Amino acid sequence: MNKIQFRYKNILAIISSIALLLAIPAVWPYAYYQLLRWLIAGSAIFIAYLAYNLNKQGWIWLMVAIAILFNPISPIHLDKETWMIIDVVVAIIFIISLKIGTGFYKTNNKLMKQDNKIL
Repeated sequence: MNKIQFRYKNILAIISSIALLLAIPAVWPYAYYQLLRWLIAGSAIFIAYLAYNLNKQGWIWLMVAIAILFNPISPIHLDKETWMIIDVVVAIIFIISLKIGTGFYKTNNKLMKQDNKIL
């Protein structure tokens, strides 16, 4: 994972979390929920790809499950109360996902600084 992908992941996770929390009150037209499905499924697939590159098996499966749940092509239909709970839980998961890869960069930055000192 490079720094640009890492930044995109964080931006997508933040936008996805906000969109999920905004979806809780039932004041939006149906089109908002359709767009939400595309956003969440796409974000989850992207984060699963990055987790795969970092060999984070638990995060891969969690994000794949979220992508399947929010699949816009073959949607899963649940009642509004269930979706409200799912939206909050998935928003929290996306917020926690901001930590994926942070240790990777701290370690690599130290190694790169050591390499520069050697040269």
